[in-house]
Amino acid sequence: MRKVKKLRLDNENTGSWRSFSLNSEGAERMATGTPTSDRGDAVEMEDPACRFQVQKHSWDGLRDIIHGSRKNSGLIVNKAPHDFQFVQKRDESGPHSHRLYYLGMPYGSRENSLLYSEIPKKVRKEALLLLSWKQMLDHFQATPHHGVYSREEELLRERKRLGVFGITSYDFHSDSGLFLFQASNSLFHCRDGGKNGFMVSPMKPLEIKTQCSGPRMDPKICRADPAFFSFINNSDLWVANLETGEERRLTFCHRGLSNVLDDPKSAGVATFVIQEEFDRFTGYWWCPTASWEGPEGHKTLRILYEEVDESEVEIIHVPSPALEERKTDSYRYPRTGSKNPKIALKLAEFQTDGQGKIVSTQEKELVQPFGTLFPKVEYIARAGWTHDGKYAWAMFLDRPQQRLQLVLLPPALFIPTTQDEEQRAAFARAVPRDVQPYVVYEEVTDVWINVHDIFYPFPQSEGEDELCFLRANECKTGFCHLYKVTAILKPCSYDWTQPFSPGEDEFKCPIKEEVALTSGEWEVLARHGSKIWVNEETKLVYFQGTKDTPLEHHLYVVSYESAGEIVRLTTPGFSHSCSMSQNFDMFVSHYSSVGTPPCVHVYKLSGPDDDPLHKQPRFWASMMEAASCPPDYVPPEIFHFHTRADVRLYGMIYKPHAVQPGKKHPTVLFVYGGPQVQLVNNSFKGIKYLRLNTLASLGYAVVVIDGRGSCQRGLRFEGALKNQMGQVEIEDQVEGLRFVAEKYGFIDLSRVAIHGWSYGGFLSLMGLIHKPQVFKVAIAGAPVTVWMAYDTGYTERYMDVPENNQVGYEAGSVALHVEKLPNEPNRLLILHGFLDENVHFFHTNFLVSQLIRAGKPYQLQVGSSANECLKSSQEQAVFRLIPCERKWRRELITSHGMTKVVGKGALELPQEAWQLGTHDHLKAGTLHRTSLPCLTQPVLRLSRDSKNEAQKRKWVANGKWQWIMGSYKRTSVCRQKVSGSQRWQVKRCLFLLS
Repeated sequence: MRKVKKLRLDNENTGSWRSFSLNSEGAERMATGTPTSDRGDAVEMEDPACRFQVQKHSWDGLRDIIHGSRKNSGLIVNKAPHDFQFVQKRDESGPHSHRLYYLGMPYGSRENSLLYSEIPKKVRKEALLLLSWKQMLDHFQATPHHGVYSREEELLRERKRLGVFGITSYDFHSDSGLFLFQASNSLFHCRDGGKNGFMVSPMKPLEIKTQCSGPRMDPKICRADPAFFSFINNSDLWVANLETGEERRLTFCHRGLSNVLDDPKSAGVATFVIQEEFDRFTGYWWCPTASWEGPEGHKTLRILYEEVDESEVEIIHVPSPALEERKTDSYRYPRTGSKNPKIALKLAEFQTDGQGKIVSTQEKELVQPFGTLFPKVEYIARAGWTHDGKYAWAMFLDRPQQRLQLVLLPPALFIPTTQDEEQRAAFARAVPRDVQPYVVYEEVTDVWINVHDIFYPFPQSEGEDELCFLRANECKTGFCHLYKVTAILKPCSYDWTQPFSPGEDEFKCPIKEEVALTSGEWEVLARHGSKIWVNEETKLVYFQGTKDTPLEHHLYVVSYESAGEIVRLTTPGFSHSCSMSQNFDMFVSHYSSVGTPPCVHVYKLSGPDDDPLHKQPRFWASMMEAASCPPDYVPPEIFHFHTRADVRLYGMIYKPHAVQPGKKHPTVLFVYGGPQVQLVNNSFKGIKYLRLNTLASLGYAVVVIDGRGSCQRGLRFEGALKNQMGQVEIEDQVEGLRFVAEKYGFIDLSRVAIHGWSYGGFLSLMGLIHKPQVFKVAIAGAPVTVWMAYDTGYTERYMDVPENNQVGYEAGSVALHVEKLPNEPNRLLILHGFLDENVHFFHTNFLVSQLIRAGKPYQLQVGSSANECLKSSQEQAVFRLIPCERKWRRELITSHGMTKVVGKGALELPQEAWQLGTHDHLKAGTLHRTSLPCLTQPVLRLSRDSKNEAQKRKWVANGKWQWIMGSYKRTSVCRQKVSGSQRWQVKRCLFLLS
């Protein structure tokens, strides 16, 4: 408390007071004005820090707090080992049973490296054995000098959300002991195990020299012959021999032109949407077996690959943050409702002689065009080969993402690529009539299909006309479960030389049997790279799931021969991520809880014959024990509640660190709220969400709630967002907020901020729009503000195509509802990375232009060189405020004489500069959007020719004119190009300033 003396000033009315405070010595210090009398009563007054339960810090003070928390988190962040590979040792007399390889960050290092640990055959039950981490590579610099990656590597890091440096992935061939990995903008390999035995000291990896220009991406070892490996260079597929150094280009799609407009094709490369929205980061797959053909007995090796033609996909130009450079990055980006790339599956084959020399190469395509065989396929979600190499397989998805087909493609269905029609017809005649694709499984839903990797085909016996496989399916019951399926491969007779028009269920195989191995209102984990491990000898399948609770991931085992008891193998009270050894006798678990930092332990499964399900796995050794938490870290508390609709929701709360009875604390609601993400679970939050603990240490309460739309609760729970994103999530968040306010007495509902990134940034804006009385402040990071401007794969999965759901698109686009935002200043802060190639800066740009037009206050902070997740620690801690509005507006007006100011924050383009019917209006005169990033898309004023109708403001997205014609003759929402319009005349063309 402070003492404040109230003074009445000579020229003020009774009841008017100014104040001053008493310093520690009792001397008076005026707050405002100069007193004419020292008469007055001394009263006690609360400090703002006491009143509001948070202390005001200077800018430097806040920066020091953030840097301090990041420094403490460095003790545990990114240190845990991952990407495990078990290799069993065959030396019966040796002390070790396995060598375990992995990626990790050694003590004192700042980059990932290849490491290994030796697992002993015997351990003492009463002692904790801590395995040592041993370096595989000797004094190896894996990160490029100065941290400069190629453009391709940088984009892949963004897609995979990689925050570590060094070696981030590797390919391993267990029989030969070969390791292959990218590092320092090159490729390297080394060997350990195999016929040469295991090393005892670190080795120098060998750099693989090349004649190629540019980075070699996505390297893979040939499973059938590890002397060969493949990679992508300049959007084409290459193969090379490690022993001879020979390199050979297998595909010739890309022409190496600098202009992306003139070079739209690629081979073996996953497109942006496939990487970003379907988690597939490769576009080619080695056949696991080789064949010997021809009189010379040459070995034939095959690669299945995806060929992509993006010639009809829109090109996005992202300007450089250094405006004076006038540079742009250009790449293909399919906005929702627009055309996706054209796709096809092809084969690349090459033959080698006895010395490993490549003697011939050949490209092959399907006997009928891909679009003819599969006319409704929009995405190749996954692909690969059966274990015996008899079939290539692919998961095909339609555009609404409500129908998935699992298709087998025999190699004989592919014929050599040729432009000669007669020759092509001859190749087609050579294809046997009973060779065809087989649709062995199909999933259909009215919600959407969540793509995953779980498909395990069992080997076929010779002449067998059935295929048995394990598959995870979410569509049958609304929860993802495992099924054992037997499909009958019943061939028909096709003349592939004739024109072909497939029927609705063409190539569909009858299902002989489908047995559910798991069931219930819980999920087998299938998305985000989750795996299953199948032991064909014991008929067991190991999987990860949420059977015990949706808040914890565990490893389970069940028999696929006689489905019955499901046994949990991991310790309850934690959330686990596991990897199994190849001979199924051990597994390693990376686990944690909200109160326990990550641990990594090895467990042994082999037990007595009367315990086939390993009901009591034995702890064997520790690879990493839980680190000490930072001294100011207080774990969150998990809670649950039931909504008015009787839906059980989970949340967690970070309590303010200095809670005083009866005192109310300002509250931050941290949101994501979108599909495919679960924020609330029983895993350690002190790494990824350390900033939430920092807020709690400053006196804020922080609340996190997983409402309807989040994952791990079933398809119907997640599918509550179908066609109405942004319209249901906020209600769940507000109900949860009121629940915790009632349960915990320190929540101040009159001072609540809502904050999130990406989808959470979108919901932050929605919260301030629809619940301004609940949320006093919104901090929106990289928000999607116009769903029409987001990509096809994500938006159409949840919102359908725009023409089928215009009401949902308009209701969910925050930039179209800015008039509902509050008029008070300091209630809206927008954060965005200028070079974000996922949620483009256009979204914030367009939102700001609408805010200016509506006269709404806002604050904007931009990361100058950051993408959606700001890269540098400086940009993560401190955003740079851009004081651009008045400055940019003045510069534009003076440097472009052809324009003039129209109203607040807009420039008018004169009529003589218009070129209707084309997109040239975007570049008319000297107004180039690439050089003026503060310009949004054009906004048109349109009016009826005949009568003086009220003018409507219109906006453009996706290169197609959008307008609403209101209630005139009850005309509903309509879209068409201006060039095709006879009823409307363009009166004015405006560019809005952001």
